[in-house]
Parts: sequence; C-alpha cells; structure tokens
Amino acid sequence: APAVRTETSNKEFHFIRVEYVDGFSMRRRFGRGWWMQDWPEADMHFTQGIQRLTRIDTGEARHVPLTDDRIFEYPWAYATQVGYWRLSDAEVNRLRDYLQRGGFLVVDDFHGPAEWEVFRETMHRVFPDQAILDIEPGNPLLHVLYDIGERVQIPGLRHLRRGPGGSTIVRAEHVPPYWRAIYDSKGRMVVAINFNMDVGDAWEHADMPEYPEAMTALAYRFGLNYIIYSMTH
Repeated sequence: APAVRTETSNKEFHFIRVEYVDGFSMRRRFGRGWWMQDWPEADMHFTQGIQRLTRIDTGEARHVPLTDDRIFEYPWAYATQVGYWRLSDAEVNRLRDYLQRGGFLVVDDFHGPAEWEVFRETMHRVFPDQAILDIEPGNPLLHVLYDIGERVQIPGLRHLRRGPGGSTIVRAEHVPPYWRAIYDSKGRMVVAINFNMDVGDAWEHADMPEYPEAMTALAYRFGLNYIIYSMTH
C-alpha cells in the first residue's frame, strides 16, 4: 500500500480514509485492498469540494490504519466496501476507542443482505448495546449545512445505463437505498451509514460527463453535512 504521509499539519481538516485488511475470502488477487476503492480520485475531488464550498481550512487527503495512533489526530474518517472487511480484535477495540473519544465514521459502497450482515456483525462487536437506526428526516445531520430532503439512490458508475434520448438510467442490483446511523451511549451520532449506495463513485467521477451531475451534487451535500456535523457535535 502507498506510504502514509507523516508530516505534521496545522490544517483544520483532512479527508481520512481508513485502511483495513480484507476478509480472507474477499481478498483481491492484484494486491489492491478494498479500502482503496475509488482512491485517490474520490478523496481528491471531494477535498476540492470542501475547499470550494466551505470555509474549512482543508489539507490534503490521507489514509491511516485503524491501529495507527495517528487516527486520533483526525475527527472524521471514511471507510468504503465495509461488506468486505474483517476487523481484528485490535481494530475493533481501536474503532470503539476512536468513536468514544469523539471520532466520526462514514461508511459507504456496500450492498445487499450478505454485505450488510458483515457490517452489522462488525459493529455489534464495536458497540454490542447500540442499535443501528434509520436517519429520520428531521435529524440535525440533514440540516446542519444543507437541507437535504432527497432520498434518491446515489449509484456507482457500474449501475448506470444509457436510456432513451440519451438519458441516464440507474440499474442498481440492490434497492432501496438506506441512510442509517449508530449513536453512542450519550445519543451522539458516531457512524453514518450509506447502504446500497456508492457515494465514493459520485465523488470520484465528479468530472466525468457520463456521471449524472445531480447525483454528484447530492453526494457532496451529504458529505459536507457529515463533516460539519462531526466538527460541531
């Protein structure tokens, strides 16, 4: 895997991608772990959006293993393809510690019952007593910067087909989309869950004419709300 930059930073925020080890049966043959899906384009494009659309003093995107103590330097983290991870006990304990200390995790790009069960089992190990709940329309997360009322599936590029008259049709294998969350014992949201969605693709392909602009715009609004919420709660 690419080396993690180790220099210190006085920036207010960095996009942090979580490194993890794939489940044995899910490992890719060509050496690129699932944590790297859509990297680095998604991270770079979304970081540019943060700089353009907010006043957050934003540095370059980075990636850090859960077991690295540097994870505590960053209040917000992103993990993709969490239907394919198999966290060790050390990683589970570190994730619990990170969230209890005030960290915020966004998970994305996992689909269908089998991948949901992998994620659910992992989070039960992290927080055995905390339920996974749907995010209701009135939740502050949806209004902290942008007022988000859309519940439209944000698709991966692989889910798009050409329709009549040059239109774009979404043909996702798993529907509907779900926005869910996990809260700590004090009621603070600590994990935001994009299930049956691929927000990372919307960031990655933000400059691609074939990817619908409306979906990229919605992905940016959700992402920015996640960040502002994590930094103000």
